[in-house]
Amino acid sequence: MTHHFDPQKLQFFITMPAPCPYLPEQMERKIFTALDPIDGPHLNNYLTHSGFRRSQNVIYRPACETCKACLSLRVNVQEFMPSRSFKRVLNKNADLTCEMTENYATQEQFTLLSRYLNHRHPGGGMSEIDFEQYEMMVEDCASFTEIFEYRDKNGTLTACCITDTLNDGLSMVYSFFDVDQKNRSLGVYMILDHLYICQQTNLNYLYLGYWVENSPKMQYKSRFKPNEILGVNGWKKQE
Repeated sequence: MTHHFDPQKLQFFITMPAPCPYLPEQMERKIFTALDPIDGPHLNNYLTHSGFRRSQNVIYRPACETCKACLSLRVNVQEFMPSRSFKRVLNKNADLTCEMTENYATQEQFTLLSRYLNHRHPGGGMSEIDFEQYEMMVEDCASFTEIFEYRDKNGTLTACCITDTLNDGLSMVYSFFDVDQKNRSLGVYMILDHLYICQQTNLNYLYLGYWVENSPKMQYKSRFKPNEILGVNGWKKQE
């Protein structure tokens, strides 16, 4: 089915200023629009390539007045080669199996998410999320979305990622994992596994959302090379 939506007719809104979660003393604003069930997947694809990021049925991009630090980053999958440290992460998680499931929320996923948020992001915007809100986060999305579930040899859910499929790659929307298994580097492992899946399915890019050069919590993304950053003249390979 061919879609003929007109980007000029999209209605965009802008948020009020709020404290930036990445850079101290900065205020952030976002521009956003809603995804509808019919054009949503096509629009998600189009706008992700333009530097937007999906959250439920909303797709947004930073629109800060005094700062341009948030840059969209994608990994060039077909040229990616794992470093020695990445190979060690792969070996540590060789016992895990990945199953791609439809985007239905389960209590098992929610329990893992709650523990992750309480440990990693206490007091954050999602820390008070309940199951109904998680259900909306997973299921209320006008996009081609799957849940990647990672289980150990006992069948225990160890890590999870909400992932969108685009026409040229995968976009990791949100991932969470068992915080007690620190030696596994599960966040890194899920990225490596997504890169492998992209390579196996002939997809060219893995979209990792925003990268902020001076934010320590964002530095891990730039380790995956070669990668490209979206600038005013389009996507450019990062040196």
